[in-house]
Amino acid sequence: MKLLWIFRAIFLIVVVAVVFVNISAPIMATDEEGVVSEGVYRANLRAIIISSIGMAVFVLLLDVLTPKKQLSALAGVFFGLLVGILISWALAPVVDMIKDTYSINVNPAGIAAIKWVLGICVCYLTISIIMRTKDDVRFVIPYVEFAKQTKGARPLILDTSAIIDGRIVDLCQSKLFDAPLVVPRFVLNELQLIADSADKLKRNRGRRGLDILNKMQTDPVIDVEIDDSVLAEVEEVKGVDQKLMMFSKAFNGRLATTDYNLSKVARVREVDVVNINDLANSLKVVALPGETMEVKIIKPGEEAEQGIGYLDDGTMVVVEGARNKIGRELIISITSSLQTSAGKMIFGKFEGFVQETNSSGNGRRKSYNKRTVRSNTSGNNRNRS
Repeated sequence: MKLLWIFRAIFLIVVVAVVFVNISAPIMATDEEGVVSEGVYRANLRAIIISSIGMAVFVLLLDVLTPKKQLSALAGVFFGLLVGILISWALAPVVDMIKDTYSINVNPAGIAAIKWVLGICVCYLTISIIMRTKDDVRFVIPYVEFAKQTKGARPLILDTSAIIDGRIVDLCQSKLFDAPLVVPRFVLNELQLIADSADKLKRNRGRRGLDILNKMQTDPVIDVEIDDSVLAEVEEVKGVDQKLMMFSKAFNGRLATTDYNLSKVARVREVDVVNINDLANSLKVVALPGETMEVKIIKPGEEAEQGIGYLDDGTMVVVEGARNKIGRELIISITSSLQTSAGKMIFGKFEGFVQETNSSGNGRRKSYNKRTVRSNTSGNNRNRS
């Protein structure tokens, strides 16, 4: 959108420059017989200024008040310029007809200046319309279409799960994906609703997603944009998942997600999917046994003595011996991990509590209150599914 406003500013500067150059020319004060006349100059000055201001204000208002869409490819600018020149050439005789019909006292130099301004306004308007309505050009002119992307750089359409997961940032920073990232407006709205949720876990996930999205926007390596396009086929369907599939089809993009069910449905609908979990599984990115981590137990597990916690990215952590420690922050040692298309699960055993104490001058700090680890072979061989 900044490019469009820069284009509008350049348009105004060009109009003012053309008007100034023409009204400053000595020929503006001469009539058709070549006689210099103050009356002729004033008539030309009024005609040029009034027509220029009128046309410039009209096309600017028409452009600004038209519903906005995304900027199109640079080819649309050249096509719009070509169409504008043809329309200007067709409208030039109309200016002469108006002068002769209403007997307006304007010399040929003034008429030429008005035609210049008319041509600039028409070219600006055609370029602006094509830049904002490129997807509909093919319905007006068959076989003419301005694609937003090429075959080698199909954009990745991100859903809320891929944003909250956060691994897409590392993948883009490592140059594994060189395609632009697109976040539809309805995905951003869903992310905001999650961040405003009354549930603390959902609220933390939503805020994490917004932080990750802000990080991607400020990273010079990552090409990400918020797409405000309003497509009829997308607005007709209900549900964010259905909108994502229709949006991906409309933009010929690939859907990036960590949602297992959405991946399956998208493949049935013949939408290309990049499942971050499948990619992570192929790269064997797993937690190593023996490592320690901190986790807060949220609810009891399916098996006896099991407690369930979640990491910031939503990864489920199953802890042995933590069923009676709900609401406490624990330090655990990882025993194993499982990576599937549905997500990642980490299994561990309770090692100690994470206690927060006040230290004078240093604020809050964490200390580990470890317990003696007893052998519990039966607990380590429980069902981990």
